[in-house]
Amino acid sequence: MKIKNLLITGLMAVAAMGSFGVAWAEDVSMFTRHEVVDYGAWRKVYNSFAPTQKELGVISKSVYQSNDDQNDVTVIHVFHSLEKAKAFASSPKLKAAMEKAGVKGAPQIWYATKSTK
Repeated sequence: MKIKNLLITGLMAVAAMGSFGVAWAEDVSMFTRHEVVDYGAWRKVYNSFAPTQKELGVISKSVYQSNDDQNDVTVIHVFHSLEKAKAFASSPKLKAAMEKAGVKGAPQIWYATKSTK
């Protein structure tokens, strides 16, 4: 069972990278948690925003929903630098997409680099 879970996790990680590129240990992850009005509607806008994400420096991404509330969404975007991550977070294009997607209130955002020790 553990091998199956590891395989599934690995495949999900590869799928999350999609056509964006490869993430490295020194890259910066931007975690964004927000509540949305309707996950299905939000996801359509999020998916259509993929080309702009890539243009703004996103190299990998993944989306998570709370087990308790499908409209409680956490998104992880990976960038080659903290500067690119912060520029993405402050982008007027991102703000407009979030409004269109039905994000409720201000998101919680934090940045982290993968620990190597």
